[in-house]
Amino acid sequence: MESNERETAEADAPPARPPAVPPALPQAAAQVRPPGIAGLSGPYRAVAALALAATGLAACAHLALVFLHVAPSNTLSKRHAAVVDGWIYPEFEQNWKLFAPNPLQQNVAVEVRAEYRTPGGEVVTGPWHDLSAEDGAAIEHSLLPSHTRQNELRRAWDFFTGSHDEDDNPNGERGELSEQYLRRIALNRLGGTGTGTGTGAGTTGRDGEVVRIQLRSATRAVPAPAWSDERTDTRTYYRELPWWTV
Repeated sequence: MESNERETAEADAPPARPPAVPPALPQAAAQVRPPGIAGLSGPYRAVAALALAATGLAACAHLALVFLHVAPSNTLSKRHAAVVDGWIYPEFEQNWKLFAPNPLQQNVAVEVRAEYRTPGGEVVTGPWHDLSAEDGAAIEHSLLPSHTRQNELRRAWDFFTGSHDEDDNPNGERGELSEQYLRRIALNRLGGTGTGTGTGAGTTGRDGEVVRIQLRSATRAVPAPAWSDERTDTRTYYRELPWWTV
């Protein structure tokens, strides 16, 4: 009885389904594309290789020009000075030198004075103002010294002397630009001392309208230490620039 019922149940059960087989992937999709440039097609691979080569050559050329700029003067740097300066200035200017010589052993102070017209119409020349001493006083004992106070005036004077000859004549456009830069700094500092309050034509102060300004440098050698037998000339030498009309 039971065997007959079991046979009947087995006969009525639906047939078993075969396991589902996933569809075959296309041959192109089954292949894994390699990473990087190797995964690009031929034309794109050639373009990428050319771009990488151009970037590498540009980087090597840049490093070579910077090296010639910071390295000591030599035949190659003198021969290609125009090319080196044209690439370095102004975007890649460097304020350091490779194999630098002895450090500076002089104190260089920048001073300025103004010639101004009083309310009565008289033209008066004011005293010299030591701008470097003012910067030093602002930096001394300061926990957070101003970067401008430390470098602006010094870099401006170095910029001027490096772009002018011994007769204070500018060497091209950089010389003219350095004059304008130094003049604006001086006028701004004069505004802080009460002689002027502007940075260009029509600068006025409590003493009248600033007509002209003049700058000079005071250079004094650092004296030798007490234990040294070296003799140092510690006299102050001045370099006066011509009067500049505001």
